[in-house]
Amino acid sequence: MIRLCNSMDADAMVEIINDAAKAYQGVIPEDRYHEPYMPLEELNQEIRDGVVFWGFEENNRLWGVMGIQDKGDVALIRHAYVRTHQRGSGIGTKLLAHLAASTDKPILIGTWDSAEWAIKFYLKNGFTLVSSEEKKQLLTQYWNVPERQIETSVVLSDGNWKALVGDLIVTK
Repeated sequence: MIRLCNSMDADAMVEIINDAAKAYQGVIPEDRYHEPYMPLEELNQEIRDGVVFWGFEENNRLWGVMGIQDKGDVALIRHAYVRTHQRGSGIGTKLLAHLAASTDKPILIGTWDSAEWAIKFYLKNGFTLVSSEEKKQLLTQYWNVPERQIETSVVLSDGNWKALVGDLIVTK
């Protein structure tokens, strides 16, 4: 069952995120990986910043979480994680479909360029990579990430975004 997460889920959410993020160790740039990957206070800050988390629950246990953040013109998919031993079971696909259906706005997703499994997952679910130029502009416009992360990330979009590309990108 997919349900809205609440403050009582925070410990389980951090556990899922940090478990799943171990896949990044040795894959993403060394200077961007740390343990825990997301401390509880960082999760709480993401929630204060407007990321709304949904979880996949079965037998009263969360198995995956995914956030969505309204950024005005677009919605961002944020922090998509499934417990390591549950990967490939369809939980991520169900969460992504649920979040995508919850908004009529174009959807953007940022992830590490070296996280090939994540990129393949989003491509399989109908998202496409944006160009390098668009990526930099979008990451600057809609995310609050350091330059180093911009250099080592990609952005994917749904089909709705392409129709609005001229309106969304701020030319510098």
